[in-house]
Amino acid sequence: MTQNTAPSPPPGAPGPSPATTGWAAGGTLFAGVLMTVVGILDVIQGIAAIAKDDVYTRIGDYVFAFNLTAWGVIHLVLGIVIAVAGWGILTGKEWGRALGIALAALHIVEQFLWLPYHPVWAIFAMALSVFVIWALATDTTFTDHTRDATATSAPRGRPPTPGTYPGPKT
Repeated sequence: MTQNTAPSPPPGAPGPSPATTGWAAGGTLFAGVLMTVVGILDVIQGIAAIAKDDVYTRIGDYVFAFNLTAWGVIHLVLGIVIAVAGWGILTGKEWGRALGIALAALHIVEQFLWLPYHPVWAIFAMALSVFVIWALATDTTFTDHTRDATATSAPRGRPPTPGTYPGPKT
């Protein structure tokens, strides 16, 4: 298994500090695992809400009142998609990162609307989704892994001359 860490930039190069990229790279791995687990938990919540409407109790009256069966379907579908995005993040796919950011934002909205059913879990899940968005948005390892390693090398068939810059001629 490979380690998901960001390479450190050369000394004097502009860019984020190694501590920041280390946190973001570790956060991305954590975000992938977290999204997979949260997706599975959302699927279980959805099945529980669909199977029997008295599993969850509401606290007071709430403006965004939905039938618990409808909430179950929302949790089930969103949970499957979140778990797939988590898998995409763990495998280093760029689409997983983009989908992860979008779904974490959607998950915040879903958990806000889910507050009357599970207030403590909803607030905790919203905080975790904010961390997932931060980690996926600040991690540069996705662009580093997908960049062509030969982009700065000499043209094909000719090795670079030692001590020369292999970039465009001026």
